[in-house]
Amino acid sequence: MIKRVVDFFGDEVYASQRRRLFYLALVVIVIADFLVPREHAEYLWDQLPGWSAVYGFLSCILLIFVSKFLGHQGGLMRREDYYD
Repeated sequence: MIKRVVDFFGDEVYASQRRRLFYLALVVIVIADFLVPREHAEYLWDQLPGWSAVYGFLSCILLIFVSKFLGHQGGLMRREDYYD
């Protein structure tokens, strides 16, 4: 069974099925966020359905760009043959 799971996530043959499965999971998560009661939300943006999904996505994008900037422009990244 584990071989089937590894093949599904590692083989390019299943790329379209994998992509559809991940998009379906994202849609289910956003739809589930509409079903959560929001009577005790402390801030205005906590009352918006889908806010946590958008906030998480934008935070990940920002984290990627900041780490790329620090690696390339900040001098943290070294050449592949640096220690040779």
